[in-house]
Amino acid sequence: MANEKLITLNKENFNTEVLSFDGAVMIDFWAEWCGPCKGLAPTIDAIALELPIGMKVCKINVDENQALAQEFRVMSIPTVVFFKNGEVVNRFVGVRDKKEYIDTMKNL
Repeated sequence: MANEKLITLNKENFNTEVLSFDGAVMIDFWAEWCGPCKGLAPTIDAIALELPIGMKVCKINVDENQALAQEFRVMSIPTVVFFKNGEVVNRFVGVRDKKEYIDTMKNL
């Protein structure tokens, strides 16, 4: 079953969903071939369901959206970038504990 609270981003919807959004956004930069990304996916899904209204969880496939990956200097994946009111405020490279992601979002 697809998670409706998890938003798939691309260059067409990025400005609306992230840069123009008044609140906290967490973006998972991932790729189909990335083992750690696949391992992180269930955690990202769970976080999307747990976070309150006013916070977004999004995913960007770096193979399909190379320009966005370059713009946000994603050198290795998974990389999770945190935005507050359209500005990058934090990033995690590699897999972290679910609580770290949630705590970071709630403290933005």
